[in-house]
Amino acid sequence: MAIRWFDEATELFTRRTARETSRRGFLGGLGTLLAGVGATTLLPVYRSNAFAQSASGLVAEGDSNSCDYWRYCAIDGFLCGCCGGSPTSCPPGTVRSDITWIGTCRNPADGKDYVISYNDCCGKGNCGRCVCQRDEGDTPLYRPQSSNDINWCSGSHADMPYHCSLSVVIGVKE
Repeated sequence: MAIRWFDEATELFTRRTARETSRRGFLGGLGTLLAGVGATTLLPVYRSNAFAQSASGLVAEGDSNSCDYWRYCAIDGFLCGCCGGSPTSCPPGTVRSDITWIGTCRNPADGKDYVISYNDCCGKGNCGRCVCQRDEGDTPLYRPQSSNDINWCSGSHADMPYHCSLSVVIGVKE
């Protein structure tokens, strides 16, 4: 007897839902839900822990202030090494954006592919030195995690101008 009220409530709810909805409406809602879940991968990614990992053991071959340096295969902007910083640290007076784009670059010294996190340094006007635009692996804007055409300063620091770009090794591609 105690379960009878539950059965009646379930039956009323099911019949009302069947009267008020159609299969086409249900499938449309389900499709919208699935598209929304799939669209979450398009959101920018917060990678603050990427800088906690060290790149010790890497052989640095080449000039890190040259656009041909191996880490810069997917960079687009001014190199922070020419602007008072280094390839992995922002110049004084600027802050690193928390949102990044990523690329995979081959280190010619050891022949391995490395995942590189590219960050913008924000807070000063454009550096204007050592402009570098290499678009290996660059994707259209609808895949922002791999697009280098976005001002990432606007995503993490409101109203801060772009200054230069970093390239930090975050791991070995497996």
